[in-house]
Amino acid sequence: MKIAIFGREFKDDFNESIYKIFETLNRNQAEIYIHEEYLKFINQDLYFFPKISGTFSSSNTMPAGLDLLISVGGDGTMLESVSYAVGADIPVVGINSGRLGFLATVSKKTLDKAFEDIFARNYQIETRTLLELNSENNRFGDLNFALNELTIMRVNSSSMISINVYLNEEFLNTYWSDGLIVATPTGSTAYSLSAGGPIITPGSGNFVITPVSPHNLSVRPIVISDDSVLRLKADGRGRNFLASLDFKQATFSFDEELVLRRSDKKLKLIKFSESTFFNTLRNKLLWGMDKRN
Repeated sequence: MKIAIFGREFKDDFNESIYKIFETLNRNQAEIYIHEEYLKFINQDLYFFPKISGTFSSSNTMPAGLDLLISVGGDGTMLESVSYAVGADIPVVGINSGRLGFLATVSKKTLDKAFEDIFARNYQIETRTLLELNSENNRFGDLNFALNELTIMRVNSSSMISINVYLNEEFLNTYWSDGLIVATPTGSTAYSLSAGGPIITPGSGNFVITPVSPHNLSVRPIVISDDSVLRLKADGRGRNFLASLDFKQATFSFDEELVLRRSDKKLKLIKFSESTFFNTLRNKLLWGMDKRN
């Protein structure tokens, strides 16, 4: 099996697990290709030099014929790994080096079982919708997509911004708020959820528009079809506003319009039988647990 590894720095309590990951891969005779920056961290901070077949720095430098990508970190690391997995058209699995995440669902305790299932190919591939952003200056280049959400926020001002939103060229609303989130079903359990948005199940074919601290309390999140095309025009004090696609950020002028639609690209996510969406919800949100005891 040919496997790529992407990751970020982790705490000392994960050291034993990182050794186990490489030992298990080597024992199963996997070809290992690791992200260059991650390898530097492992070499310099752990004084560990794993047996690998090569390195990569972008999806363009990843070898052909990869079976999957392993993301080692948390949900944030998973979001960073999306561009590599999508670019190489391979599925990704998240190993969590901290607390259990919505995306990185393999914990230290379930590591052995996860690798057993991986090498037995005892898993399912779940496709996740991506959100695509288009603008005049194309500031995000080829990485103009997001797994979780687009967020528009004010810059260097305590004043609200106004965001005019058009849905399939029909005027929807002017959002007077601190910002606006357009989230995929995957992103519905992230920033949108903390801003009062609903939980949307993967594969439901929807996006959700969630205002951040809206001026009018009657303005609530709205769920729309992911076949929709959104056109956004922001205005406010100053000259610029901030737009982010997951972890990527860029500054836009108020003269620029943003166009959002469902991307033709998809993320392939490895799912194990015990790590279902609803099981993760119950664990993360403590559903059904009486915290008084």
